[in-house]
Amino acid sequence: MRAQLPDFPWDALAPYGQKARSHPQGIIDLSQGTPVDPTPEFIQQAFRDASNSPSYPVTAGTPELRAVIKKWAIERLGASGDFDVLPVIGSKELVAWLPTFLESTTVLIPEIAYPTYHVGAVLAGADSVPVEIDANTWPMADLAWLNSPSNPTGRVHSVDEIKACINWSRKNTSVLISDECYLEFDHTAHSVSVLSQTGGDNTNILAVHSLSKRSSMAGYRAAFMVGDSALISRIREIRKHGGMMVPLPVQKAMTVALADDLHVAEQRARYNARKDVMRPALVDAGFTVEFSDSGLYLWCTRNEDAWTSVAWLAERGILATPGSFYGQKGKNHIRIAMTASDAHIAAAVARLKA
Repeated sequence: MRAQLPDFPWDALAPYGQKARSHPQGIIDLSQGTPVDPTPEFIQQAFRDASNSPSYPVTAGTPELRAVIKKWAIERLGASGDFDVLPVIGSKELVAWLPTFLESTTVLIPEIAYPTYHVGAVLAGADSVPVEIDANTWPMADLAWLNSPSNPTGRVHSVDEIKACINWSRKNTSVLISDECYLEFDHTAHSVSVLSQTGGDNTNILAVHSLSKRSSMAGYRAAFMVGDSALISRIREIRKHGGMMVPLPVQKAMTVALADDLHVAEQRARYNARKDVMRPALVDAGFTVEFSDSGLYLWCTRNEDAWTSVAWLAERGILATPGSFYGQKGKNHIRIAMTASDAHIAAAVARLKA
């Protein structure tokens, strides 16, 4: 590796977690996007039914899983033309290893971004270059990450912005990967997949999706990619040689989860209701909430150093994430996760008001 891996960001948050735990009523942890709502029972049952799994699973996915992903991609993402699909062991490992698989030398990442985009470039020995949203300003690179809805900001890219990214990919013959893991959680904006804007020509385009939040399956490590058949063929061969296989019980659970939309709508309603409760309490406490139109987070600022805001909340037993974890542009912001029970969100609101 040309560069050292960064320090694991949540290690720096640990002292503030200790401070929040010292609150008389205990900690309310709104720092990490780890789901707390139960995995729907029908998904758990599919997992249990497949638990007798003595043989190796297939890297490419079962025929049933491949079929349901393709159907979902057409109906939900608007995918058309020739494309392939591939299940993966959670989206984080895919994000971390794709630049290595694709032998990238320069990787463009959003200037406010999920830290693993940068980590993936470092693991590949590639240069990591933060860029603004407008792809018309992007330099030449092998690979670029698009993230809409954004983690951490909840910003949703417009169709014109997405098309500019596609045009950049075609002009430079470069790979564009769209991280769309929060696509199912729109609130005050409408998200569209990059695959709906390709006109059926998916050359050098990939979309990444996860069931971690969509179906409360983070512990299952269940995700998949959709897009350019040639690219996915290359990635599949590497994963086959590396033994990177999604366990069969997880594949069975993914199959039933992707065939059902009702539980997704119910979960979306939970997250959006929590946002609607939390947002005015933050505003009353002096925060400005920016973007946060989709996804699981509120992105806010009091125009002070992020760690000052984190410390202020920790005094009240609430743990938040400093925006500096996501890049220098986030140094005056914090991210508040809605991945807490309704009771904990209500308690956080009460503490803010007090």
